[in-house]
Amino acid sequence: MTSDTQDSATDRAAGLRTRWHATATAAGADRDPAPYADRLLTAWAEPQRRYHTTAHLADVLARIDVLAPHAADRAAVELAAWFHDAVYRPDRSENEERSAALAERALPELGIDAERTAETARLVRLTVTHDPAPRDTNGEVLCDADLGVLAGAPDAYAAYAAAVRAEYAFVPDEAFREGRAAVLRQLLDLPRLFRTPYGAAHWEAPARANLAAELAGLA
Repeated sequence: MTSDTQDSATDRAAGLRTRWHATATAAGADRDPAPYADRLLTAWAEPQRRYHTTAHLADVLARIDVLAPHAADRAAVELAAWFHDAVYRPDRSENEERSAALAERALPELGIDAERTAETARLVRLTVTHDPAPRDTNGEVLCDADLGVLAGAPDAYAAYAAAVRAEYAFVPDEAFREGRAAVLRQLLDLPRLFRTPYGAAHWEAPARANLAAELAGLA
């Protein structure tokens, strides 16, 4: 890791700590949230991660800032962003469930009420499918913010795709191509990738173009 990269990661962590404190306070925490920031940021910086890193967390939170007027409970959505990949092993299928369970343990310890804790955990579990029900505005904001990476400029999307491949470096090339192509087709077959008005207007078309280009490159 270069010095510039280290400085960037340090600055990002500092910004995320400040953000976590504000989010936890807004959500009703009555205990010092700093130790929980330490634990979460340590989890998000685990060595097996290449895409699901603190950079991804910061990006999701930045997109929530854009979409926040659409949410019914911004604090719950932000908490869900913090927890949605807090447990992440690329060779496991239960990451979202374990992340939701972590939220269900941690948030009551912080003094956050049962209703907001339950909503946060529900939103974390929703990232399994990214398919919020009609009028689930909290779910729409979290899912759109999580999928917003798909709408990046071509070079940013290429970096995202490369990071995903790096997380699955243990998978042989042919098996990865087949699995990745299936994921891309599943996404392209959805009637809508984005549910918020902003996401539909600004992210749908570029995301579909990126997905189609990646799929063509796997052929």
